[in-house]
Amino acid sequence: MSVSVVNSYIKFLQFAPLGLLVPCVKAAAVNLELVRHRGNKHWNPKFKWLRMKKVIKVKLPDFEDTKSEADMTPEEIRSKLKERGMQPPRPWIERPFYISSTGGVFEPYVPPEGDGKISPITVHGAKQKVEFLEKKSKSMLAVRKIRSYEEDFEVSDFVQQAQDIYINAHTLMASKDETKIQEFVTERAYPEIRHNTIDKTIHWKFVKSLEPPRLVHARCTDIITKENIFGQVTVRFHTQQILAIYDRFGRLMHGSEILAKDVLEYVVFEKHLSNEYGLWRLHEKIVPNWMPPKEPVTKTFRLVKKETPEESSETKEVQRTSSETEVGQPQAAPV
Repeated sequence: MSVSVVNSYIKFLQFAPLGLLVPCVKAAAVNLELVRHRGNKHWNPKFKWLRMKKVIKVKLPDFEDTKSEADMTPEEIRSKLKERGMQPPRPWIERPFYISSTGGVFEPYVPPEGDGKISPITVHGAKQKVEFLEKKSKSMLAVRKIRSYEEDFEVSDFVQQAQDIYINAHTLMASKDETKIQEFVTERAYPEIRHNTIDKTIHWKFVKSLEPPRLVHARCTDIITKENIFGQVTVRFHTQQILAIYDRFGRLMHGSEILAKDVLEYVVFEKHLSNEYGLWRLHEKIVPNWMPPKEPVTKTFRLVKKETPEESSETKEVQRTSSETEVGQPQAAPV
C-alpha cells in the first residue's frame, strides 16, 4: 500500500460520518500494514546472490604508505597481517633434506686371509669355516629384519640379482653412461666411479663365475629416527673378467683385452628399506688388509736421442759455415 492511499484513508476517517461502519473501520485499522519497496530492487530475493556477483570489491594499494617491514613496529606488522587475514611467519632455521644412502659401511665384513686359495680341508680352512658360522647369527637376524620390509627377499634369489646389478654397473661404468648408472650405484659410490674414469677408456667384460655368488654378511641400521632403516648386504664374487684401461692418448695403462684374470671381490649392496620404492644398489667394495698391492701402471715416455760429442761439433761447424755464407753474399739495393 502506497503512502498516498494511507493519507487519503486517514482523511476519510477524520471527516466522514462513520455510524454503522465503526467496527469495520477498526478492524481495517488493526490489519493495516505499511510496506515500502525500493524502485530498483526486485521483490523476489532468490537472485540476490547473482546481483551481488555483478560488483567486485577491489582492494586498491595504498601508494602513500611506503613503509617497509623493517621500519614498522611489531604492533604495526601484526595489525597489517591481521587486516590481510594472514598468519605471522615462523622463523624456521631447519632445512629439509633427504638421505638416500649412507656414507659408508657399518660393521664391515673382514675377509679371511687366503680366501679363495686355501682348501677347507686344511686346518686354516676349517678355522675360517668355524669363524664364519659364529658371525652368521647376526647376519640371519639382519636378513629377518630385511624380510619384515621386503617379504619376497630370499638369499638364493638375491645373490643372482646382486650379480646382475654388479655386471650392469660395471658395463655402464665402461660406457660412461652417467644417467643410467645411478640406478645401480648409490650416491656414495657414484662420485668415486666418475672420478676414476675421467680421461680414460675402459674395456671390461664379464667372462664367467668360478664359484656361485654367496651372501657372507648382512647388517641393518637406523639413521636419525628409528623408522629410517637401511640394509647392507655383502656378497662374495669369485669370477673371471677381462679389463683393459687406456689413458687419454690411447696408451695401455692396466690389464689386457685378451687375458682373462680370476677376480675375488667382496661387494656391499645397500637399500633404503623404509622407502617403498628403494632399490638394491652397489655401495662399496671391501679391500682386505692382507691383499697384495696393485700392479703399478706402465708409463710410456718419449724417446729422446742422445747426441755424441762428434755429432755436436759437426752440427756447430755446419751452422758456422752457413752463417758466414749469408754474411758474404751481397745484398740487393732497394728499388
